[in-house]
Amino acid sequence: VHSCSFYISCSEICLLQLRGGSRVLARPVSVSVFNRPEARSEQQTLLPVGEASLLTRGFQTSAVSRDIDTAAKFIGAGAATVGVAGSGAGIGTVFGSLIIGYARNPSLKQQLFSYAILGFALSEAMGLFCLMVAFLILFAM
Repeated sequence: VHSCSFYISCSEICLLQLRGGSRVLARPVSVSVFNRPEARSEQQTLLPVGEASLLTRGFQTSAVSRDIDTAAKFIGAGAATVGVAGSGAGIGTVFGSLIIGYARNPSLKQQLFSYAILGFALSEAMGLFCLMVAFLILFAM
């Protein structure tokens, strides 16, 4: 642990403070040491040309909350669209039951068909409500 630590004299801290302002002292010492121009030139001579340009890019530690909100919107909208699959399964069940009921008693064809249309409408309405909630999550929030 001792071999990895850096010792900086008071004159170097004053020089770093004059160069970078008072925010330098709030950062870790290793960041201040490695961001000096002398340290950058030594690191860039050891690396190939493509990797040397990556070292000059600034280091950002704060997460952007907009990306998290966008990801949460997509996850919520995807979870809301699961109900559309349930609607499709419900419609299949309604018409499958219509065929079975018609095969058992053909004389009830008209009454069974009206019940099937009612079941289709209710199942389709649930699917459309789920789709509407998904679009509300994506575009209204």
